[in-house]
Amino acid sequence: MDASCGLDDTEIEALRQQFGANLIAEDPPGNFAGLARDTAGDPMIWFLLVTSALFGALGQYTDMAVLLLAIAPLVGMDFYLHHRTQASIEGLRSVLAATATTLRGGVWAQLPAERLVVGDLVQVTAGQNIPADGVIVAGADLQAEESSLTGEAYPVSKAALGTGALAQDSNWGFAGTRLLTGDAAIRVIFTGPDTIFGEIVHSAIGGPPGRTPLQNAVARLVKWLLLAALVLCLLLAAVRLWQGFGAVDAFLSAAALAVAAIPEEFPVVLTFFLGVGVYRLARVKVLVRRGVAVENIGRVSVICSDKTGTITEGRLTFAEALPAQDMSIQELMETAAMASRAQSGDPLDLAILENSPAIQDGWTRTALFPFTEGRRRETACWQSAGGAQRCVTKGAPETVLALCDMTDAARTQWLDATSVLSAKGQKIIACAMQDTVCAQSAEPTAALRFAGLVAIIDPVRRGVSQAVAEARLAGIQVVMVTGDHPQTARAIAAQAGIAEDGLTILGDDLEQTLARLTPDELAQVSVVARASPAQKVLLVQAFQSIGKIVAVTGDGVNDAPALRTADVGIAMGQRGTRSAREVSAMVLMDDNFATIIAAISEGRQLFRNLRMSFAFLLMIHLPLVASAALIPFLGFPILYLPAHIVWLELLIHPAAILAFQTGAGSLSENHADDHGGAFFTPWQWAVIIGTGILVGAGLLAVFIMALSGGHSIEQARSMALVCLVMALATLVTILAPRRTTARNAVVAAGFASALLLVQYGPLAALIHLQPVAWPNWLAAAAAGTLPALASILLKTGIISPSRLSRTRP
Repeated sequence: MDASCGLDDTEIEALRQQFGANLIAEDPPGNFAGLARDTAGDPMIWFLLVTSALFGALGQYTDMAVLLLAIAPLVGMDFYLHHRTQASIEGLRSVLAATATTLRGGVWAQLPAERLVVGDLVQVTAGQNIPADGVIVAGADLQAEESSLTGEAYPVSKAALGTGALAQDSNWGFAGTRLLTGDAAIRVIFTGPDTIFGEIVHSAIGGPPGRTPLQNAVARLVKWLLLAALVLCLLLAAVRLWQGFGAVDAFLSAAALAVAAIPEEFPVVLTFFLGVGVYRLARVKVLVRRGVAVENIGRVSVICSDKTGTITEGRLTFAEALPAQDMSIQELMETAAMASRAQSGDPLDLAILENSPAIQDGWTRTALFPFTEGRRRETACWQSAGGAQRCVTKGAPETVLALCDMTDAARTQWLDATSVLSAKGQKIIACAMQDTVCAQSAEPTAALRFAGLVAIIDPVRRGVSQAVAEARLAGIQVVMVTGDHPQTARAIAAQAGIAEDGLTILGDDLEQTLARLTPDELAQVSVVARASPAQKVLLVQAFQSIGKIVAVTGDGVNDAPALRTADVGIAMGQRGTRSAREVSAMVLMDDNFATIIAAISEGRQLFRNLRMSFAFLLMIHLPLVASAALIPFLGFPILYLPAHIVWLELLIHPAAILAFQTGAGSLSENHADDHGGAFFTPWQWAVIIGTGILVGAGLLAVFIMALSGGHSIEQARSMALVCLVMALATLVTILAPRRTTARNAVVAAGFASALLLVQYGPLAALIHLQPVAWPNWLAAAAAGTLPALASILLKTGIISPSRLSRTRP
């Protein structure tokens, strides 16, 4: 590619084939087909169709019409949700650039933004949207508005990337953001779904990929309940026929029981909540790549975090130099510079080179032995134009000092100096040299001349100490895992607020130390220094072996094993490698530790909302199923006709999905309720089942006493339905996390429907009910409301054994 002319047609086609078109928010394929398929899979729809056909065959056309009309709101709800998704897509598109000014074949041309490819050079002027993610290569006095990615509306300063420099946030332009001031030339690096905005869009629209363990568990539960419902329905139909009620009554009794017993809401609610989790996590700058992360993130009890770029800014700067006695600072920095490489992109090398004199002309590097985790040093061999030879080494002080020609006392003195500098939170690099001939196949490993120590600092990110304090208050153990010197690691940990009195372990000693630590002692570990990727895996496995849910952060290929082993692997979005992102369940868009804490808070609130929604479904279905089965078995006329089931389902579905949606507060407010992995504790199961039984008993009592007191079957049904609907409204009021518009709307709809459909004669007649005297209406409402108040024990944990024994951190 000729940078001055842009891409040619052959390059463009090859790049488009490799990376795809720049389509960020395209419609998911088969939207309407999928919607129709999901709607057709709703058992309520088939129940209404079959039952309305039966009424039509019997000549009961009013009932048939009522049931067919009832299909409309059910299908309408699906289409409304679909419309909201489409509106969201259009809203996302509105912040994207439609066209882009691009250099092609030496000519600047305006093209549709979707035709951009990686490598294109685009021109963006003030007020225009940036069409793809890329590096700014030219421009001055630049500011961008990035609220679509960060949620912050203030301008962000941007600058062109300097020659040989490592790209920072300020050098990037992102798709979905807008240039506010200046004119920028941007070299496109990522297009379409590979852009940060594209990943957010596809995560939010597509939902979490794959089925989660909780989804599989719910699917198994539904399968068994379906089988039990089928057997019970056949038995009920046979009993009704034996009792002499006729085939139509037998069918309606069995059908009503089937619809009441089939727990189709559970998988629907779970899928919806997981989708909401993806969206909310994206809003706090976390992309979900594995559905299991939405479940696990709120249950995390240990975070094993990288230091560089996550706890710290990841921006190394020169702090100080301490030369050996026979060396000057300039000679020390020259040595450090010769052992560094600008082209490596290593921030450590760049920090050294920025504060070192230029390497003298005539010197040529003849051999290089790069840094590795095992060697912990880097050596370069140089030759001058005059034939002089020099080998330079930089690396971990204990490693480099062991190679130097010095007394044990001197070595100890320099190690002590290393400890002093490390205690300030500085990263210490030792440098050494040797004027000797260097073979390309072997580096010098003895008799080096010590040059001194260079201190580099990576400041702790703003807000990290507050996030760590919040995590500790919420009972989450934070462990910083780093390759740094122990003193440096402890100093940074102290600045970040990670337990200063915690246990620090060296990576080389990790396996033996973990083998002898008790669970209580393991809970005191706060720093692992001089750690290798393999040792990081051992640490994760040790925590998992005592029942902890572990989140791990990583950015490199060598972090992939630990990311894969963790319950929640979190890759760095800005500096993470593709390999790290591929094996991770989540990606941090801003590489910030505080974002992990925000994600855990969202996850905890999501899981609590889901638990309360499921508790509500169980509490309302228990009396519904019990009354649908017991009343016909006892020989009474059937309680629920198809229209009544429709009425109840139109209240239950929105309540379970919408009334329990609440955003997260601070993590310290959202303490964990993991219960060792169980969805409900035995105490909570007791409250759920007990509440269901109480409501069911009140419902049966109201219906049977109404019939026994001489009321018509229509009036008895009216009172029973008022009882159940008021119980539903009470359960939503108590169990929904906070006052929300959706919760209030569901409660109001329940109360209004219990008044309107029962007390307004024409509507009541349509669904085979009759208005009842107000004292009877109020008594029925009380019979539903009072037993449902028992559900408050689930939310407050009053007299709960688990609450009494729990100790808060």
